[in-house]
Amino acid sequence: MEQKTSKKDLSHPMEKEYDPKKVESGWYEWWVDQGFFHADEKKVLSKEKKPYTILIPPPNVTGSLHAGHALFVAIQDTLIRYRKMKGFEVLWIPGTDHAGIATQTVTEKLLMKAEGKTRHDLGREKFVERVWDWCNKYGGQILNQFRAMGCAMDWDRCFFTLDSCRTNAVNEAFCRLAEKGIIYRMNRLVNWCSTLRTALSDIEVEHVEVKEPMKMKVPGYIDGVEVGYLTHFSYKLKDFPDKEIVVATTRLETMLGDVAVAVHPEDKRYTEFIGKQLIHPFIKDRKMTVIADPILVDMKFGTGAVKITPAHDPNDFACGERHHLEMINILNDDGTINSNGGEFEGMRRFDARSKVYEALEKMGQIRGKTKNVMTISVCQRSGDLIEPVIKPQWWIKTSVMAQRAVDAVKKGELKIFPDNHVKTWYQWLENARDWCISRQLWWGHRIPAYLCTVKGIIDNPDTNNQDHWIIAKSEEEAMEKAKEKYKVAADQISLAQDSDVLDTWFSSGILPLSSLGWPDTGSNDFKAFFPTQLLETGTDILFFWVARMVMMSLTLNDSLPFTEVFLHNLVKDAQGKKMSKSKGNVIDPLEIINGCALETLIQKVKGSSLPQPEVDRSVNLLRKEFPKGIPQCSSDALRFTLLSYMNQGTNINLDIKRVIGYRHFCNKLWNALKFALIYLPADFKPEADVSALPLGFAEKWILSALAETVRDTGKHYEEFNFGLAMNGLYDFWLHKLCDVYLEAAKPALQSKTDLKAANAAQNALYKCLYIGLCLLHPAMPFITEELYQRLPSPESRADSIFLTPFPEFEAKYYNADYAGQMEQLMGAVQSVRSMIATLNIPSKNRPKMAIVCKDETKLQFFSENAALISTLAKVGDAEVCKELALEGCIMHVLNPGVTIYLQVKGIIDIKNEIERLKKKIGQLEGFAKKIEQKMGVKDYEQKVPEDVRKENKEKHETTLHEIEAVSYTHLRAHETSLHLVCRLLLEKKKKKKK
Repeated sequence: MEQKTSKKDLSHPMEKEYDPKKVESGWYEWWVDQGFFHADEKKVLSKEKKPYTILIPPPNVTGSLHAGHALFVAIQDTLIRYRKMKGFEVLWIPGTDHAGIATQTVTEKLLMKAEGKTRHDLGREKFVERVWDWCNKYGGQILNQFRAMGCAMDWDRCFFTLDSCRTNAVNEAFCRLAEKGIIYRMNRLVNWCSTLRTALSDIEVEHVEVKEPMKMKVPGYIDGVEVGYLTHFSYKLKDFPDKEIVVATTRLETMLGDVAVAVHPEDKRYTEFIGKQLIHPFIKDRKMTVIADPILVDMKFGTGAVKITPAHDPNDFACGERHHLEMINILNDDGTINSNGGEFEGMRRFDARSKVYEALEKMGQIRGKTKNVMTISVCQRSGDLIEPVIKPQWWIKTSVMAQRAVDAVKKGELKIFPDNHVKTWYQWLENARDWCISRQLWWGHRIPAYLCTVKGIIDNPDTNNQDHWIIAKSEEEAMEKAKEKYKVAADQISLAQDSDVLDTWFSSGILPLSSLGWPDTGSNDFKAFFPTQLLETGTDILFFWVARMVMMSLTLNDSLPFTEVFLHNLVKDAQGKKMSKSKGNVIDPLEIINGCALETLIQKVKGSSLPQPEVDRSVNLLRKEFPKGIPQCSSDALRFTLLSYMNQGTNINLDIKRVIGYRHFCNKLWNALKFALIYLPADFKPEADVSALPLGFAEKWILSALAETVRDTGKHYEEFNFGLAMNGLYDFWLHKLCDVYLEAAKPALQSKTDLKAANAAQNALYKCLYIGLCLLHPAMPFITEELYQRLPSPESRADSIFLTPFPEFEAKYYNADYAGQMEQLMGAVQSVRSMIATLNIPSKNRPKMAIVCKDETKLQFFSENAALISTLAKVGDAEVCKELALEGCIMHVLNPGVTIYLQVKGIIDIKNEIERLKKKIGQLEGFAKKIEQKMGVKDYEQKVPEDVRKENKEKHETTLHEIEAVSYTHLRAHETSLHLVCRLLLEKKKKKKK
């Protein structure tokens, strides 16, 4: 029996400061071994607990952790831990996607590099074995990285989309959809990648805007491919030798597949030619006709005539269907011209483009070449230009499915957050096109369809004829179905399974079902945890994944797969630019968590495809911002940062310096507990009801602030307002607990005489730490567990903070007036601190202060808390009075009824202070002038890079603010000098009178 991981030993004293590596080690293994993350279906089925289930958006098995993964991990783990603490039986289902194209491509590259072989050299069976070997060896990498992020995933239920359970579900789903008539086979246009030799889904296609003619990089073409031009050429009319119709195209080679020219029926220029025959310059027996089509043709655009290539353009395909035109494919799967291309057969498509141009030019039929702004479709994986190609494929009818998905949102059965995405949901689904699910790959779920040859009945089966296919979960089942269908013996039948595999999104589309054991709907897991409660993912796959899961579940199981959808936005770099390896701006979460040397960061930029000036600028920026590289920041700091950015509806511009800032926040938490343990001995027993103790104002205020934070944090977690939740927790811990209360509580905690006050402070402090850590735990699991385990009185708490109930709002501690009163008190403290800082009074001096106020209520409040003010302001005695008695003071008007005085007589030399400030102003003004000169050069906006301009602007604004602040101090110093003189004169007059 495998030995379980024991709980981390914390018997040693706390380290001097927070060490991410030490803090984040040991806990995860313990959590897993204790079974904390395993969901118990029996507790749900017995109604003991309600379920809360999230399905992970499965990363590619080839993948490694990137910023998008880190974001969804931070969000989902926060929700899972929060719901666990709220008493739900939580289940977070982990897994990986087999990622058909990506995994096959990686394996093919490795095979070629290691052995100089292609997959065809190995054959399908051997190649698939190689892919499995690769997956088994490296496929768990990203799951281990999720562990490093602290994910509370149920590893006992981990799936792989190509495992036996998921394969069974996929085959079942395909067969059921085919039986319903939803899956069909048809010859239609697909996105074809000639390099990968497969059809692609829309999400695997990138759209690149070309504004100026250029040479575009394309695999296999050393000099690139020319794009950004519109070529004009003519077609001669058979019955009118002196007449021609001029058309234009950006893909000249496709004219080899032209079957018609379309004009508008009301265009008088072409009325007499409608229905007439055209002469194809290269394929003489090609039937080409002039057709009238008011849907496709705009007679005011260009020549008002459009060449029609139904097999290679979506608009032309639709036109071809309307007019029953022949669909002529001119491309082989590898992108070469096939036999339909006449004399150009065998040429690569872009070589043929040039040759067709030359031939038309010789014939005198080229009519010009003009610049053309265009959008080009590019394969995300290979970089090849996508070709619309007509292929017999398997398709899913989406119209009825899509309407059910629309209705679910309209009826409120499915909720989408933020709700601004609802409009997009409707737009996509109300205009949904049928879904091509065939892929010409070897790695994936092989389509459970068998082409059937039956002696004397189907001797030459047609792959495009659905009636010649038998759809079944296995070859044995297919044989039985064929025997039944054709009423013949098995020896009369020959079956050949479709060599294609299913689109990866098909298996992903049924994951809410298959991850819980479907089609076995009677299993305990399915009964307990389906439907899931939440689907959380990026906005970019709302249609490609989220909508398809909804459509598939409604169709296959007549139920929604989840009831809520929360969508996060994209993670970009600090400048708001999309991360790209070619730009060298990809932020690797592991580099932030574990730290990264400067040289590694520099090499990443040098390995990009940026122009050399951009590389030099980026390298210089790295040297400036991270001279010692990126320090080790921790998973907790990264998670907290990503969540703090989550203001709904905006993209995340991830700035590493902000992560470093939250690493310092972790250090604050560490030091807060370290300080507290000085005053909370190991045998300390917290009181059940702290409100019954004789609490001072500081204790009442911090407990009220704690109660408010509990209320707000729970509300924000419920409403997915993670940014607000993090900001509130940061403010409570840093600004209220650490900056104010820990200082305010020192006198009571250190008191050897007033034991009741000491006990009240101890209990208030313990309660703040305990509840504060529980509030933080969903977002920062490692440090909160470490600090929670170090709190005294462990017997009164759960074994892990993960098992601790989430704090409930306690109204008895909350008093809205306390916040306003503390604000007033801190106003007095801040004004004194400001005066001390302004005049450079050394910290060893403890000048006296006075608060003069006429209002009796304020007088009483300040009098009761004079000692607290003195402690926080770090001054000597604090006198509260109606008339000032101190001599040699400077003043600050806090508000019309309250004036603060600080006694500086005999502590500072005002004259020297004025001179120092005057000199400082001169230096700052000189620096500001230099920046202004830089920003004032000719064509500054055009010549200077955006980030340099931004940096200069920030420097200039900062310097101006500093000048303003120092000038104010300088003025205050003059006022102080004058005030002191006046005070001295008054004092002399009083003495003379006496």
